[in-house]
Amino acid sequence: MLNPDSILSRIGSPADLKDLSDTELEQLADEMRAELLGVVGRRAAHFASNLGVVELALALHLTYDFSRDRIIWDTGHQIYPHKLITGRAAELHTIRTRGGLMGYPNPAESPYDLFMTGHAGCAPSTALGLKLGDEIMGRGDAHSVAVIGDGAFPSGIVFEALNHASGSRSKLLVILNDNNMSICPPVGGLANTLDRARMSTTYHDWNKRVKSLLPSIPLVGETAERWLQQIKDGVKASLQHGMLFEELGFTYLGPIDGHDLKGLRTYLEKVKAMDGPILLHVLTNKGHGFEPAVKDPVKFHAPNPFTKAKEGIIPLKIASVETYTDAVSAALFDACGRNPHVAVLTAAMCEGNKLQKVRETYPKQFFDVGICESHAVAAAAGMAKAGARPVVDIYSTFLQRSYDQIFQEVSLQNLPVVFCLDRAGVVGADGPTHHGTYDLAYMRIFPNMVVMAPGDRLDVGPMLDFALAHDAPVSLRYPRAATETIAREPQPIEVGQAEVIEWESDGMIVACGAILGTCVRAATILHERYGLNVGVINARFIKPLDKATIGKAIEEAGFVLTVEEGCLAGGFGSAVLEAASDAGLSTQHVRRLGLPDRFIMHAEREEQLAEVGLDVDGIVASAVELARTVGLEFSDLGPGATTVASDPGAANGAPHANGSAIAAGSPTPK
Repeated sequence: MLNPDSILSRIGSPADLKDLSDTELEQLADEMRAELLGVVGRRAAHFASNLGVVELALALHLTYDFSRDRIIWDTGHQIYPHKLITGRAAELHTIRTRGGLMGYPNPAESPYDLFMTGHAGCAPSTALGLKLGDEIMGRGDAHSVAVIGDGAFPSGIVFEALNHASGSRSKLLVILNDNNMSICPPVGGLANTLDRARMSTTYHDWNKRVKSLLPSIPLVGETAERWLQQIKDGVKASLQHGMLFEELGFTYLGPIDGHDLKGLRTYLEKVKAMDGPILLHVLTNKGHGFEPAVKDPVKFHAPNPFTKAKEGIIPLKIASVETYTDAVSAALFDACGRNPHVAVLTAAMCEGNKLQKVRETYPKQFFDVGICESHAVAAAAGMAKAGARPVVDIYSTFLQRSYDQIFQEVSLQNLPVVFCLDRAGVVGADGPTHHGTYDLAYMRIFPNMVVMAPGDRLDVGPMLDFALAHDAPVSLRYPRAATETIAREPQPIEVGQAEVIEWESDGMIVACGAILGTCVRAATILHERYGLNVGVINARFIKPLDKATIGKAIEEAGFVLTVEEGCLAGGFGSAVLEAASDAGLSTQHVRRLGLPDRFIMHAEREEQLAEVGLDVDGIVASAVELARTVGLEFSDLGPGATTVASDPGAANGAPHANGSAIAAGSPTPK
């Protein structure tokens, strides 16, 4: 909790920073880092990136008035210092918990957060848009600042924004926060260029000279002009004659020390008085102020909770379980070993996708393209055309960034690219920017695309083998969750074939994906508590759908409930209703259970599933309500039984009291 005697406790808004001396500001920076350390000691949170921007956040808020000026923090996971000095310090201990602060910018929390950002590369575009909008609205004197990391900088949208800013000549400040890291080390030619700037003797020589000259340099006048021009000329020499950014039409300044608060303020004051688009290159260290994080910024990007002791870092004990990410990674590793034509592509998420072993053992078959998802998909299409078997291993939420390439370069060409969509469904504390909510809806509409979801651990390996052998694009989605295994003799994976776990007459639950285990447990409770005989189908394929098996369930069962961890609009349940309609089947007894038409806020994954009725209790309640609606007779006498009131409005698509969404197949007759 926040120390009431600290300087930080007195900062209610950025205006309070103006009254602090240089010494007090340095103390405040230390207190901010201590507060960040306290947060990560309680729960997994973004850590190293936030430690690296403490001085930058202070300098920006000391220089600009962001109650009227504009600031966009790209990606947004380094937002914690900004939150600490914009009136939210006392609440930081709630970050990434249900009802607490979001781990990303959130306009609902503060007017200092303008966008809910969670995907990389968009800050220069939105900051430029804010500047142009302010000019249209008569606020042309408002400043606009984008802070973007070197890992996100190669994203294509960044250069689209730089090109537009250069043409518009609007006053825009882009701060390149260069910490030589993304979530993983950056890759590619731009990273190499920035490395040369970081390591050049020109930078180190000028850095020393700047520090010695700072006390005597005025913020305006000929001396400052000559000084800045000298630094500019020096950097031109280090950055291949300055062509990289200067030729894009930006005035380039730096690189400068991002942990020198006084130096940062001097530069920002000067930049504030300049016209046109400016790129300020700031060098920071991820994890600054906490040596373990400096030495291993990948490990400390978002570490599990730990305590700091004399003997070093003591991790809090967390049970080690296999996740679906682990299972897919292991299957990919095996596939690379069996077939040298298999290639694995990731977009700067080697650690998140657990691909380190693939990268180290099969380096010629592993490709990290950086935060460039569109390029990853288009490059995979080229590999497939050449005869390779590429796998694009990527988070569901990030694959959205390559939507046009999925259409144009993969689906239209009918190329055998495999998409492994990690973190499908709700993802917990990262919240709405990172939920994999829409992939079933956006993947199944493409011709030639096969869309699958493993029901449990036993489906993972066979599904990947099927995908790699299939001569068309395949999407394979799985959640951020521990694997489980349903007791059965699994049926072989055959295109468009569902797997019947158990067939019953009262009702059938059709489970899409790894929510299968939850559906099986719900069916057990429905029998034990209510006497309802409810079977379960493991859908496996969303496209092509097993119309025969699911159609038989619709024809024979008293009710059918489809369950998916994805959006209802256009998702798996919609595919079932479409198939039933095409076959002329009545769907009065069919309902869809999935994510409602709203954004699910940050919380623990289990809390989110319960909130939307996708836990065991929620599925049981929905099934009981549906059974009552269609007129089935059943008891309510089992242990722990609770009466579930009928709610015709909910049965026709209205939210339940617990926030779930159960949508009707067709209107219930009166």
